[in-house]
Amino acid sequence: MKALKLKTIAVVCSALVTGAASAGQVLFKNVDIFNGTENKLYEDHFVLVEDNKIKRISAKSIKADSEATVIDGTGKTLTPGFIENHAHLMLMGPTLPAMESNATWEDFAIHGTRMAEMYLMQGFTTVRDAGGANGGLRRAIDAGQIKGPRFYPSGAFLSARGGHADFANYSSPVGAETNMGRLNLAQEADSVAEIKKYARNNMRMGATQLKYMQSGGVTSAFDPWQLLAGSKEELEAAVGVADSYGSYVMAHSYRKEAIIAALNAGVKTIEHGFMFDCEISELMKEKGAYITTNITAFDPGLLDIPAVKNVPSSLRKAKSATEAFKTYMPSMTKECPAPRGFQTDCVGSVDACNIQIAYEKHLNNQFFGPFESLKTLTSVGGEIAALTGDYWNPYPEGKLGVIEVGAYADILLLDGNPLKDFSIVGTGDKWFGAEKRSDSPETIKLIMKDGVIYKNTL
Repeated sequence: MKALKLKTIAVVCSALVTGAASAGQVLFKNVDIFNGTENKLYEDHFVLVEDNKIKRISAKSIKADSEATVIDGTGKTLTPGFIENHAHLMLMGPTLPAMESNATWEDFAIHGTRMAEMYLMQGFTTVRDAGGANGGLRRAIDAGQIKGPRFYPSGAFLSARGGHADFANYSSPVGAETNMGRLNLAQEADSVAEIKKYARNNMRMGATQLKYMQSGGVTSAFDPWQLLAGSKEELEAAVGVADSYGSYVMAHSYRKEAIIAALNAGVKTIEHGFMFDCEISELMKEKGAYITTNITAFDPGLLDIPAVKNVPSSLRKAKSATEAFKTYMPSMTKECPAPRGFQTDCVGSVDACNIQIAYEKHLNNQFFGPFESLKTLTSVGGEIAALTGDYWNPYPEGKLGVIEVGAYADILLLDGNPLKDFSIVGTGDKWFGAEKRSDSPETIKLIMKDGVIYKNTL
């Protein structure tokens, strides 16, 4: 009896911490379903959730338990929860040098906690972190200690010296410890042996997949964006470690040669991939690979960001990159599309990332239209999450990104039809100079993750 009382108290405390309503059985009635894969809505349907899974879907009325929560979704679209495939929840900015010299674990942890809640309340029930987060944030979310999405961290960035995640200062000697290295947010790895060591440590610390910096970047200090950072042997070393866990490697790749080298080494997701073309598309199909691209990178306003505009080398790199990336859109939208996951790639304040996420949604719709954008936000992201395999995936018992029997009950109710009015997913048509956004879009009426309701304004 005493044990039962203690268990009850623990459940109540957990509910108070998360501010969420436990599901049991939840019956959605009179909803129009977007299932994540088809360019249509299934109108006036019933969906029964039991515990954390979708139990039944029917065009006819479903009988639920007498104590079930019944939600009338007339005029609403029921969709899978959104999936972000490239975030950096722990990295608060405002610059990489500032994080290297001035940030402690407390700074990163507090920022990560706030980012996790922001993402969930924007409708994202799953987030894949693309570097700079270990397993602690996921454990806290999954234990109900903080609000947040399902979380797939990559551990420390794996970067060559002088590569895109070399956060040391100019005079740092080879092998010197850095703040980011000490906290296992970024590691300098310059040999097969070092890559294996840090990759294994990432998995030990809770990474679900690995992130390798195969190209340079625009705002990083030491590298041209065209950099081909990793040798064949180094890439294969990272892939080998991930494969031993049944998981995979994601590679930061801009240059075409970097993308091809990564795919040939066994990398499963290309991050950014701005020089994507039909040759790459064919190779991706052959390898069963995916791409995630931050469409905001094609915004002309990018050249006006202080970190770009005020640094001559970064401005020069940004201009040359803009010219080189012209093959991406015609290839991806018309000539040879490839499976593409949603990516924001924001490093900065919670408010700034909230704005960027909304603008990224807007640009996806502008370039790809409502259906492809919705698929990118849902089922494709679920396929990417499943690449972590049967025994390393932290959420192995159901599908993500789809509405089907047996899938996890990660569900949104939207006020309207997103195939006709995509703005109801929470878009914003302005990035720089945009006003602060609300904590959660008014048009997202309900947010459920793992069968638990975190928002209900019906």
